[in-house]
Amino acid sequence: MAFISNGTTILDAGAFNVNLGSMVLLSEQTASSSASVSFTTGIDSTYPIYQFEFINIHPSNDTVEFQFQGDIGTNTNYNQTITSTYFRTYHNESDTSTGLEYYGISDQAQGTGYQDLTDDVGNGNDESLAGSLYLFNPSSTTFVKHFIASTTDYNSNDHNLSQYIAGYFNTTSPITRISFKFEAGNIDSGTIKLYGIKDS
Repeated sequence: MAFISNGTTILDAGAFNVNLGSMVLLSEQTASSSASVSFTTGIDSTYPIYQFEFINIHPSNDTVEFQFQGDIGTNTNYNQTITSTYFRTYHNESDTSTGLEYYGISDQAQGTGYQDLTDDVGNGNDESLAGSLYLFNPSSTTFVKHFIASTTDYNSNDHNLSQYIAGYFNTTSPITRISFKFEAGNIDSGTIKLYGIKDS
């Protein structure tokens, strides 16, 4: 299924070129007081792009970052070398605090820790995060493995934060698994879906 325009919309300007039939749902996991959610199968040479969707991810702890890491082969150490960039926008409910900034505290320069995808998600009953992560050509044995992520969350200080993260795993070994967690506490609830995106 593709988006179709009558010739008068932004679709005609090329702003969107999405063929929904190119996305194949490979698996999904629903967290329930889970220390982490890991995808250890399904990431291989079948698709050139893999897409993760985060839906209403709710932490058990307050003011925590949602994070991810990858690994190779059958390893589950999740300590691959990452170089990344991170910027964010924010706006609070009372309209008194807004901003757009590079957020260096959440980037990495050849780091091996989990990469932040959000900032200070709240654990109130109505607080959660959502977003997407794209992993490009993870099975390449020639190139590093690029990723791009965008997330939005209900911050513990009643802000909406929108984050944009990009980087690469600095390895030419295939990335075969991805793990998600909060920096502290559990993933109280929420769903993560993994899609393969077909080659055009």
